[in-house]
Amino acid sequence: MDPVIPIPDWLTGVLPVLPTPFTGQDEVDYQALRPLVDFAAKCGIKTVVTPAFGSEFYKLDGGERQSVIETAVAQASTHGLKVVAQCNHTTPRLAARFAGEAQGLGAAAVATALPRAFASSERQLFDYARRVCDATELPVIVQDWNPGGKTADAGFFIELHGSCPNFRMAKLEEPGIGNAIRSIIRETGGQIGVLSGWGGSYTIQLHPAGLSGIMPGLALADVFVSIWTKLQSGDIREAANLFGSISSYLQFSLQTFEQFHHAEKRLLVRRGVLTNPVVRPLTVDLDADADAYLDLLTEQTCTKWTARL
Repeated sequence: MDPVIPIPDWLTGVLPVLPTPFTGQDEVDYQALRPLVDFAAKCGIKTVVTPAFGSEFYKLDGGERQSVIETAVAQASTHGLKVVAQCNHTTPRLAARFAGEAQGLGAAAVATALPRAFASSERQLFDYARRVCDATELPVIVQDWNPGGKTADAGFFIELHGSCPNFRMAKLEEPGIGNAIRSIIRETGGQIGVLSGWGGSYTIQLHPAGLSGIMPGLALADVFVSIWTKLQSGDIREAANLFGSISSYLQFSLQTFEQFHHAEKRLLVRRGVLTNPVVRPLTVDLDADADAYLDLLTEQTCTKWTARL
């Protein structure tokens, strides 16, 4: 029997996604990225993720993606934090190339999202994930977010575990997957874990199934660290109470993914971590009502959880 390879502790718990700061001239503000990493360290975070969906990776060119990772790694090293480099593309050739470069950029792990922009077969998606895993020796997280349809089932990740020894985590963005989590853990002998995304919305629901961690936005990282700590200690009632203090904000911010960027950056500005809430075009325009409501939610959320923590 093959020895059980434990999941690294730094790949569990709360792994927030760093937003990408932009200037008013539509340039990446690399200096503004450093305080975001500092804030993660103050929240008790072990590992940050970039450039992911929450980093607006799909608006960055290749050079920007590389520089974002390098800047995050350099700043993270001053705190002893690790960086997961997200390596997404619609073609496996380029996703694999990005994954192969990640270690040289200083990343501790690679994450990749199955490309769902256009229809493809399950087998092609599997080959995409395997090709990315084969391109690096780093631990790999495979994400599946499919707003237009069904995501990969537990069998997909169990089979990938048999093909790729460095595949360590599945990241899923939906509720009601407790049985899939249990199946993945059971069938892989605990060598594959599951992370929950979608802003941390399903943390309370999925933790009892054996969830390994969550990947929320950075702006609420300290709140989620507190929630996760309480869940790990068995205090689900207090975890749920604390989650309730941010639930209205999360619900509004995740109405569309571009709206999430606006909410995330505005909250970080309110907290004094970011100075410029610019979201790179193309994005959504908040109308006057939505804009005013977001301001209200931002203020109320800060007041509620600042009093609790």
